[in-house]
Amino acid sequence: MSQILIQAYLRELADIKRMTGSSNETVLREAFKALLKDWGKTKGLFFTAEYPIENAAFKHKGSVDGALLYELRRPFGYWEAKDENDDIDLEIEKKFNRGYPQDNILFEDSRTLVLIQNRQEVGRCSMNDAQALERFMDAFFAYERAEINQFRQAIEQFKIELPVILEALRSMIASAHANNPAFSAAAQEFLDHCRSAINPSITQADVREMLLQHILTEEIFAHVFNEGDFHRQNNIAKSLYDLEAHFFTGALKKNTLKSLEPYYAAIRASAAEISSHSEKQKFLKAIYENFYQVYNRKAADRLGVVYTPNEIVRFMIEATDWLTQTHFSKNLIHKDVEILDPATGTGTFICELLEYFKGSPKQLEHKFLHELHANEVAILPYYVANLNIEATYAAIAGEYAEF
Repeated sequence: MSQILIQAYLRELADIKRMTGSSNETVLREAFKALLKDWGKTKGLFFTAEYPIENAAFKHKGSVDGALLYELRRPFGYWEAKDENDDIDLEIEKKFNRGYPQDNILFEDSRTLVLIQNRQEVGRCSMNDAQALERFMDAFFAYERAEINQFRQAIEQFKIELPVILEALRSMIASAHANNPAFSAAAQEFLDHCRSAINPSITQADVREMLLQHILTEEIFAHVFNEGDFHRQNNIAKSLYDLEAHFFTGALKKNTLKSLEPYYAAIRASAAEISSHSEKQKFLKAIYENFYQVYNRKAADRLGVVYTPNEIVRFMIEATDWLTQTHFSKNLIHKDVEILDPATGTGTFICELLEYFKGSPKQLEHKFLHELHANEVAILPYYVANLNIEATYAAIAGEYAEF
């Protein structure tokens, strides 16, 4: 398979050079980009172009030409293309001086490929030498950072530990219902609130599941959404924190969830590297899908816990905006255009709409408060969507507002 991919790359590169006569990186890099994307797919990696990087030591914000990402949006490796007329060694030095990553990165100018791993040059080869190119590409894709290995282990441990913890938590909640009047009263009050705010047919069993999911994901949201304490201000979240405080605090909470700490630590490490809104959205969806598949695989399969890619969401928004303008002489941002997302999942459509409208802050405020609506029938994604939408609005508007 690897030689097939390499031969396809060499053919495409030759065609581009023949048709354009160009040695410019913007033109030639398309061939290598295709090679990375196709090879990455065979390894379960996602390719993204112009991946944003931030290096505190060098105070540099910019982007590499491309990056391959693990399932949970953590970078696997990077790629930087240069012109044939560039001095590739000088360009590499410049990039590293500006703080570019050095753990697993490929530099190429369509003539020479250079592989850097763990801050050392592994080697270089002619990109016309198919055998040597295969060898260095294999080395690039064989790389695994220590924290990724730890994360894989954490996921496997999470799968083992979660059923045991769920059984213990369900037993604690049943005991609190039977023996803790304050908890029982708070649970009934929360049930009434949910029936009013979400769905009249919600039951105590739904509340129990929502509370379980809140307890297990609280640590995740606190780090994915790092804008202060806003995630505690959401009206459903406040009620859940209050309900939790009646039976699950202090040493009991710490000891019960202790075995999940490696999983939470891996999430914290990944969340710390997220700088852009778009990546945060994708990370949250990946976390949610990963968590739900372990938490309740049957429900995940039944509910179809796989969400529309952000790129398709943005296309649908832009296309709908064009259609409303063409046929009704109004854009989506205009007053009296009501927008409903009937199955919001983790809130991706609403969040992308907020991003789409952010150039018109006054109209955005009116739209957010009065003309954006969303519905979700499953408890956990409803909760996630609320947090997600409010976090996105707070990041754009500079202040919290309840959705």
